[in-house]
Amino acid sequence: MSIWWSLHLRREAASVPLARRLLIGAMETAGVDPDVSYDLSVALSEACANAVEHGGAGAPGGTPGGYRVTAYLDGEKCRIEVTDSGPGFPGTSHGCPAPRPAATETDEHGRGLCLIEELADHVHLGNKPGRGGGAVISFDKILKWREDAPLMMPLLTA
Repeated sequence: MSIWWSLHLRREAASVPLARRLLIGAMETAGVDPDVSYDLSVALSEACANAVEHGGAGAPGGTPGGYRVTAYLDGEKCRIEVTDSGPGFPGTSHGCPAPRPAATETDEHGRGLCLIEELADHVHLGNKPGRGGGAVISFDKILKWREDAPLMMPLLTA
């Protein structure tokens, strides 16, 4: 069984816990191991916080622009993608940036991408093609299931 959802959220701080709670709820209902759910929810929170902070401006004098979160739970893997409409990542010639580590251990900025890379199995950073621009971060993690998982894939029960 596969589960996927996609949200279009405003670039407001209140949208971050909303996305996180939806992901945790879906994974809990599906029967994903709580440790895996937690790791992915922290990574999602960091990606959403980056979209809120850096994701581009809305109309002048209007509401902030938006960003999109898409999550797929499919078989043994969860993939999450966060896309915004900001300037994108300042990148190399192939469009993939080199993440900058935080300046110090207590620095409040620059840790999000490092956290995502630590919590996920695979991370891809890039820019949306075309004139609209924007950053895209996708990450995935191999799922572990609770023994009583209601939506556990049949191939995982062997």
